[in-house]
Amino acid sequence: MGCLSSPLVLWLLLERSTSGLFGNGTNTLYQSNPPQARFFPPSEGVMLLPGTYKHKVAFITGGGTGLGKAMTTTLSSLGAECVIASRNLEVLKKTADEISQQTGNKVHAVQCNVRDPASVEAAVNQLVNDVGLPDVVINNAAGNFISPSEKLSPNAWRTITDIVLNGAAYVTLDIGKRLIKAEKGAAFLAITTIYAESGSGFVVPSAAAKAGVEKLCTSLAAEWGRYGMRFNIIQPGPIKTKGAFSRLDPIGTFEQVMLENIAVGRLGTPGEIANLAAYLCSDYASWVSGAIIRMDGGEYVSLAGEFNGMKEVTQEQWAIMEAKIRNTKGS
Repeated sequence: MGCLSSPLVLWLLLERSTSGLFGNGTNTLYQSNPPQARFFPPSEGVMLLPGTYKHKVAFITGGGTGLGKAMTTTLSSLGAECVIASRNLEVLKKTADEISQQTGNKVHAVQCNVRDPASVEAAVNQLVNDVGLPDVVINNAAGNFISPSEKLSPNAWRTITDIVLNGAAYVTLDIGKRLIKAEKGAAFLAITTIYAESGSGFVVPSAAAKAGVEKLCTSLAAEWGRYGMRFNIIQPGPIKTKGAFSRLDPIGTFEQVMLENIAVGRLGTPGEIANLAAYLCSDYASWVSGAIIRMDGGEYVSLAGEFNGMKEVTQEQWAIMEAKIRNTKGS
């Protein structure tokens, strides 16, 4: 999920356009990272040992592009037999072939519209027929766009909630029931966002739906642990993927603003999310269930702290304020 979680009012961005912030689409002209980013270089090499997922089957929704593709590549490189699903079969097949050639492990493409329970059932039937019940299920399919809430239509609301919340529920319940019947365990993972916790204006359907996904997972972690199933959640911060940024930053204006709000001074990468996902779904994490892990470079806490803006205060200004504080009498 690439996601944007801090939209600002348009006039502020227009004011800043003269500094070179505007660009063409998602390729902004102004992309310099804050200086602290040099201390936090991304490491996207596969973290786990080769063969960690040997003889395991992984099912990934939204697996043809973006984070889904990155997670599939990592799992496949670790030995998993992956099945990726989305509506666009042509894109899926291209991705499956590309990853298979790269890792040497078979990747299967299954067409699935997660908004349609019948389509989900058919896709899971194909999954089971081709490779068997999965050991790993990643609910990654998503949809989002920015909009003032007063402009949302019922169809716009339904589209996002059907993909994000209902889609995750249809996939989870269908596979989960089959696993229970077969007495087989599995690790489930959902990709949400940091604003599933805080809420956010201008992406209200997504915020509501992803909050629902988190409660779906934490509830089932409690209920279905007895059947051998684990459920965990990753909340990514801003990660630049084409699908997300084309709908959430369509004119390329928010990227530098986001960088200023991220404590480590850079955007995340798909490979970093993929490594965390691979760990959480592996046997190394067998005691991790019901966890919600924020991976955002410190963006959430940077935006949450009431006094965090004081990092802009200079040493001279601090000296003035400290003198005034010392001279303050009484409570």
